[in-house]
Amino acid sequence: MAKKENKNIHEVTVKIEGKDWENALDKAFQEKQKTVKVDGFRKGKVPRNIYEKKFGKESLYLDAANIVVPQAYDKAMKDSKLEPVVQPSVDIKDIDEKGVEFVFEITTKPEVKIKKYKGLKIKPEKVAVTEEEINHELGHLLERYMELSEKENQTVEEKNVAIIDFEGKKDGVAFDGGKGENYSLEIGSHTFIPGFEEQLIGMKVGEEKDIDLTFPEDYHAKDLAGANVVFHVKVNEVKEKKARDLDKEFFEDLGMEGIDSEEKLKEEIKKSIHSRKEANAENEYVDHLLEEVSKNVEVDIPEKMVEEELDRIFTRFEGQMKMQGISLDLYYQFTNTSEKDLKSQMEKEAYKNVLYRLMLEELRVVEKQEVTDEEAEKEAEKLAKDYKMEKEEFLKEFGGLDLVKYDLEMRKVIELLKEYNK
Repeated sequence: MAKKENKNIHEVTVKIEGKDWENALDKAFQEKQKTVKVDGFRKGKVPRNIYEKKFGKESLYLDAANIVVPQAYDKAMKDSKLEPVVQPSVDIKDIDEKGVEFVFEITTKPEVKIKKYKGLKIKPEKVAVTEEEINHELGHLLERYMELSEKENQTVEEKNVAIIDFEGKKDGVAFDGGKGENYSLEIGSHTFIPGFEEQLIGMKVGEEKDIDLTFPEDYHAKDLAGANVVFHVKVNEVKEKKARDLDKEFFEDLGMEGIDSEEKLKEEIKKSIHSRKEANAENEYVDHLLEEVSKNVEVDIPEKMVEEELDRIFTRFEGQMKMQGISLDLYYQFTNTSEKDLKSQMEKEAYKNVLYRLMLEELRVVEKQEVTDEEAEKEAEKLAKDYKMEKEEFLKEFGGLDLVKYDLEMRKVIELLKEYNK
């Protein structure tokens, strides 16, 4: 076995031959035999010699190589004693009837040198809540609980809610997504394409009319982008929002335990804003602290580590979009971007995440911050309770006790950094 090292990138060569390779070729043929068609033989019954005469022995090589990759990887890890920090890549260097030679590219953890991490004098921002912020939040709350009532003059105006039937047609043909019945549309919300809501203003209950519109050039549905269409609209009802008073009925609708007066509600709002601002200030404080420590760090981070973190961030973002009912293709259309653009925006965050992780792991060693299995078990129980889950279920979702232990160790290091840099 030969090994080539370039900083933290290692090439490890492994050859599988002899009986192991023969067995792999046999298994590869058995799989091919199930589906291959040869005149004069039933499927699954073609003899090995006939198969090889028709398709060639080399047609089995790649399938056999795939069969022995796990065995070759285990051998590479055992013989090299390397600990990969990202998923190793593998290429076939040579392959024939006698065996296969793999080259594994293994990325190991880089050396991290931290020149200074104490006495940086980083302090958290002090949090305060103003009366203006409380009143602003109270205004949002009152707006959220506004009542809709039938409008007396039954004429559509700005900020009214019009209950409408509509159907859109392009060149006289209805298009997908262009029809709705008893749809509640708030005028001024800009829910529909530009010009639609504005042309409803002045219409009365029972009135019908055609609205001529042009879809925006960058509209996500390509068949409608820039198209001239006609919407036939009928107004069924017109409602207006009525402001709520801070009365008994409002507090009952609010359903907040113990809140039955304006004074108590404002105090609760203040606590909520303060808690939110404290959490944001803590996150910014820790990020600022880690940023300052990272300025004193020397490390040559392998590209593969950043690429793997970038893929993780990208996958998480895709999941968040799906939860909102938006596919990535639709997101690219809305934002006029591409996967390349999106990943380019995420590169800085990916590099920072890897840098901070390596930095904290090194400080964990330097500061001898260890977590026992007992501490990790207690933490797992606490977190499971917080998430209202059974402990075993939580550990399965979280990734196991080792990850709980790792997370605790990282938090211990961060708490130490806070103490060292007040």
